[in-house]
Amino acid sequence: MYILYNIILWAAAVVLVPFFLLKIILTGKYRTSIFQKFGGRQTNILSAIKEGPRVWIHAVSVGEVTAAAPIVASLKKKRPEVQIVFSTSTETGQEMAQKFIKDDVAFIYFPLDIPAVVRKMIAMAKPDVFVLVETELWPNFLRCCEQNRVKTLMVNGRISPRSYRRYRMTGFFWKKVLRHLDFAGMISDVDAQRITDIGMDAAKMQVMGNAKYDGLAAKISPALRDEITRRLNARENERFFVAGSTHPGEDEIVIDVYRKLLERYPDLRLILVPRHIERTENVVNLLRQSGLNDVIRLSEINNGRSVKAESVIVIDVIGELFKVYSLASVVFCGGSLVPKGGQNILEAAAWGKVIFYGPSMEDFSQEKTLLEEAGCGITVRDGEELFSGIMRMLDHPEEADRRGEKGRAVIAANIGAAGRYADLISKYI
Repeated sequence: MYILYNIILWAAAVVLVPFFLLKIILTGKYRTSIFQKFGGRQTNILSAIKEGPRVWIHAVSVGEVTAAAPIVASLKKKRPEVQIVFSTSTETGQEMAQKFIKDDVAFIYFPLDIPAVVRKMIAMAKPDVFVLVETELWPNFLRCCEQNRVKTLMVNGRISPRSYRRYRMTGFFWKKVLRHLDFAGMISDVDAQRITDIGMDAAKMQVMGNAKYDGLAAKISPALRDEITRRLNARENERFFVAGSTHPGEDEIVIDVYRKLLERYPDLRLILVPRHIERTENVVNLLRQSGLNDVIRLSEINNGRSVKAESVIVIDVIGELFKVYSLASVVFCGGSLVPKGGQNILEAAAWGKVIFYGPSMEDFSQEKTLLEEAGCGITVRDGEELFSGIMRMLDHPEEADRRGEKGRAVIAANIGAAGRYADLISKYI
């Protein structure tokens, strides 16, 4: 089966490599990481690691980094002698990791799952333990870890409904891959059941909670809010409609809702945060086509342009959404009015905000349930329901504050998972 897997891998490479090369040439995307993913340009980083037990922690992108950061902090506090190698698959994830993980860490890119590349990287990194954050199973990598007597763990494990369906279709293969995992700490009972169905031994698994709660609780601070307030020149008690992580098809809805809100609240400002910043130009064009010409981008502000109470601010810089949520009077979280499975709604809840989202929240179903039970999460089916829901919160700010505080309490009540995962890792060192 591994032979078949590698044949498929190479066949896919024949198709995908020209595509990615074209992307690199035309857009510059992947230029920073492409050589590292083949095992190049990382020797100096890894050779600088001090003596001591080594733990390689892998977080695919931004969302996984949010969960990994408090685990790294907790592990270093418990075991300061441990040397951390931290990898990401995406450049945005790498940027976020270097911004939020302050400990002495060697940052690298995760290798492509090509046997020769994997063997080279494991030989260079020399980890005692490999820790996978959430779920991205790479068969050759996990197999090579076992061959080199590297212990492998999954922390903050989750299996989204879409991933679950894909894994189930080829469960005969993934059951063998999961045998290479020494232990899996899962977020919830649902995730635990899904990974068991795929083939994980129930004796090598435990439900341990979601470390993202720890990360969010640790990041909340008045200083963070003050910094973004000054940068955006926000006035005291000014009201903002923040639309975070929007996808194509949602920007138009958000813009239409905002234009209607302006008729009743002419001082309301919109902060629009596309899920992928390369879409910024398209979003700005949509705003102008709708008659909203009073627009400024965060990159312009960062480069020295003065903010003069523009009605719309477009966030085109990675890593700013969490801070921006602190200014919100009301929040819409994207990837949910289109079938994308939703985006992280916990960040806004940590600031005590009421959050609206569409019906497509499959990837965050547990978080959705918790926040809806608290009353700060609200599902809307379309733009009309979003408009009427926001109107209600703006008309009744005391209700919005009450609901938001209940959401903040949910975050506080669920902290502690990062410490449990750090204890798990420590046992295998």
